[in-house]
Amino acid sequence: MIPSIRSAFNAGFSLARYKQLLALLEGPHRGALGFRVAETPVFVPRLLTERLIEVCEGIVDKLMAPDFSVLSERAIPPRLRVPGHEGHCEVLCLDFAVCLDDLGRPMPQLIELQGFPTVLFYQAALARAYRQCYEIPAGFDNYFNGYDDERYARLLKRMLLGNHAPENVVLLEVNPHAQKTRLDFYLTEAATGIRPICISELFREGNTFHYFRNGQQIPVKRIYNRLIAEDFESQRDRLSRFADITAAAAVEWVPHPNWFYRISKSTLPILSSPYVPETHFLNEVHTLPADLEHYVLKPLYSFAGQGVIVDVRAADIAAIADPTQWVLQRKVNYAPIIETPTGMATCELRMIYCWEPGAERPILVNNLVRLSKSKLIGVRYNTDLDWVGAGIGFFEQG
Repeated sequence: MIPSIRSAFNAGFSLARYKQLLALLEGPHRGALGFRVAETPVFVPRLLTERLIEVCEGIVDKLMAPDFSVLSERAIPPRLRVPGHEGHCEVLCLDFAVCLDDLGRPMPQLIELQGFPTVLFYQAALARAYRQCYEIPAGFDNYFNGYDDERYARLLKRMLLGNHAPENVVLLEVNPHAQKTRLDFYLTEAATGIRPICISELFREGNTFHYFRNGQQIPVKRIYNRLIAEDFESQRDRLSRFADITAAAAVEWVPHPNWFYRISKSTLPILSSPYVPETHFLNEVHTLPADLEHYVLKPLYSFAGQGVIVDVRAADIAAIADPTQWVLQRKVNYAPIIETPTGMATCELRMIYCWEPGAERPILVNNLVRLSKSKLIGVRYNTDLDWVGAGIGFFEQG
């Protein structure tokens, strides 16, 4: 997006440097990298940075409004509601397509948002690896609001551990060692001592969860929740057992599972901004748009782009069994704005907010980037192409 920086990076690229980048990322966890890493970071110009911050802060204002808890209540499926104090949503991710305005300048368009963690420690490691392999221009950073590696790591440790010893906190997933994001789990454990465990390893005695660690039965006082119900339900038949997390228990959640539903694509219809495309709950669309080809159909709670219908037909909508669980969103035109040696790529930027313990609101701390050369963006797509995949942005500061 900044021609001089892009040209310099492309000229300095080599396959040897890319292999060095991957080796640095995996470190002692050889083979743990479960998705494609982009050959390049993205260099984000000041105008786009300012626009992103503007729309992000407006969305946070909306999420913190007194009526949001009421507006989002219907989003939680009754059978998946988890009891207990929800507290703050400690991690908020806002995903934006990079498009062009009428003057040809980059502008963001909100694609989706989630009250759910992302690869928090991995993104820090990725930025360090890019910096080690390449010269990142002065005045560009992956962090915001005065954060750096040290302050970011302190924030994550406080946020995830709370006031508990690491052995009393677990990272909960389904088959965590088989997940594409497993490298982040290992980096989390190395930094915090929090062990990734499968929901099949969690068991209840009375109203307390436990697991076994080094042969000892350990009570779980806090759960770093990486469990997505859709993923769990698709795999539950393969599990020998699993804990019922929808029953009351004496445990803290970070974030509480209900936030996955409260802050999700179900939030899109209540947001209003030039940087938020028109979105409607499908059950509230009584007359289909005449230009249906300019819309995309999305299930509310899918992840990693699964279930999205890009080229929508009336027959697709007619086949939806439960339209309350879908949204119809006006398409955005991803701009082929990243020049690579093998053609132009589009990109999506994820702005990562965390809630500092004791703070009044979440704060923007880091980011994630996805590069694509196809209609779909996500780590499960574009696997047969180069100069695409997951990466990070270095944003022009000041």
